[in-house]
Amino acid sequence: MVEDGGEEEAEGDSGEMPAATAAPPLQRCNGFLPGKEAEDGGRAGGGERAEAEAMLSVAGGRVETRLSRRRLAVLAVFSSYSLVNAFQWIQYSILSNVFAVFYGVSFPQIDWLSMVYMVAYVPLILPATWLLDTRGLRLTALLGAGLNGLGAWLKCGSLAPGRYPLTLAAQAVCAVAQVFILGLPSRIASVWFGPTEVSTACAVAVLGNQLGTAIGFLLPPVLVPNTPKDIDLMAHNISIMFYGTAIVSTLLFFLTGVVFEEKPKYPPSHSQAVLQTLPPEDYSYKQSIINLFRNIPFVLLLISYGIMTGAFYSVSTLLNQMIVTHYEGEEVNAGRIGLTLVVAGMVGSIICGLWLDYTKTYKQTTLIVYILSFIGMLVFTFTLDLGYLTVVFVTGGVLGFFMTGYLPLGFEFAVEITYPESEGTSSGLLNASAQIFGIVFTLVQGKLTTDYGPHAGNLFLCAWIFVGIILTALIKSDLRRHNVNSGIVNLDVKAVPVESPVEPENTALKIQSAL
Repeated sequence: MVEDGGEEEAEGDSGEMPAATAAPPLQRCNGFLPGKEAEDGGRAGGGERAEAEAMLSVAGGRVETRLSRRRLAVLAVFSSYSLVNAFQWIQYSILSNVFAVFYGVSFPQIDWLSMVYMVAYVPLILPATWLLDTRGLRLTALLGAGLNGLGAWLKCGSLAPGRYPLTLAAQAVCAVAQVFILGLPSRIASVWFGPTEVSTACAVAVLGNQLGTAIGFLLPPVLVPNTPKDIDLMAHNISIMFYGTAIVSTLLFFLTGVVFEEKPKYPPSHSQAVLQTLPPEDYSYKQSIINLFRNIPFVLLLISYGIMTGAFYSVSTLLNQMIVTHYEGEEVNAGRIGLTLVVAGMVGSIICGLWLDYTKTYKQTTLIVYILSFIGMLVFTFTLDLGYLTVVFVTGGVLGFFMTGYLPLGFEFAVEITYPESEGTSSGLLNASAQIFGIVFTLVQGKLTTDYGPHAGNLFLCAWIFVGIILTALIKSDLRRHNVNSGIVNLDVKAVPVESPVEPENTALKIQSAL
């Protein structure tokens, strides 16, 4: 594997995959429908066979794979605008008492400035993943970065008491931008990075979002101190935060236009080389979704990922309220605890990504991290009210290391067990599940925290995380992408409709898309 230096010639890394001795018609993978030849007036002996021959040429020939130097710039720009989007998500919640006074609204209304991210994601994720699959990576990235900047500028118009509806609308625009952002880490990693670095690349892409959350915990309390007796000063401080965010978002939008390309000139891995040989004309997004929901391991992961990530969203949204309940006047330290939680999680993400690239032990690592997150949540719950902020910093860091570190694990595990389905579609569904659980958890935990205290709300999350452990343990580990990259190609990776014809047993190369 070598890097492609643009115009310079470099010897590509090539590899061989066993070819079939015959080339019978193959069912189309990755959401592509069989039997298309009947509709097109007799392609049975032409199109399907040409498609099979294209796939077998990849399997039987020497496939050149290269790593493009542009991949690092793509990853850096994506991580940066994902960072700004996450910063805008948490900037209200960590200052919930400040914004409640400034806009003259209740705490639940401020909570909705965070939950709008979750609410917007659920109905828009299917159109967004369809756009990613049909129109490509570059357009999706530009939409995410552009809407992110637009929402940031709209917030600059809400710098006065009584303009809560405008700031909510602006936050809704940022929430729509998030739909075009959260599903990209695994797609960028798969399309641009080689098999020995794909999990680490995904972790770094997710890390950008986590870093934005961390900065969102740290910076707003510093920029906007609580000055309830001087609303003009409060408005000035908020304006510094809003305008700064808008300027950075705009610069990143232009950088996205310059740096992002649809894909590198050469595929970075054999699994990508196989997918790139498959013609798109018979692609069915609906069939791809059906395939994913027929994949029982993916459905189990879908629920368990939603539970863990939804719990993280809930804790992040309500952290300020939990801290100031037991430590009055400690808004700045609440932000620092949130920073500690997320930074520790960033370290966990990178370590987990490196570990996966080295060992490929997806299920074992995911299950262990899930169990340790459960233990961390219990420890955080029972030490929160001891009266020692130092203890809360430590337990928050432990909780964040495992809970936030879990996020890229779920993405990569999903790509492995659903290959060759679209990474954007599987990641999008995972995030939709996380948003749904996040909304429910935030509402229920917020109610429990208000009525009975943080202890009750946190125990509610602990119970659900325990359920997630059981579901994770039931997932069957079938590393399909890894098998293709390793040259093990006789794997069953197709979920065609039940009534579809069965392939002949002498087909040596099976590229199928669900169980």
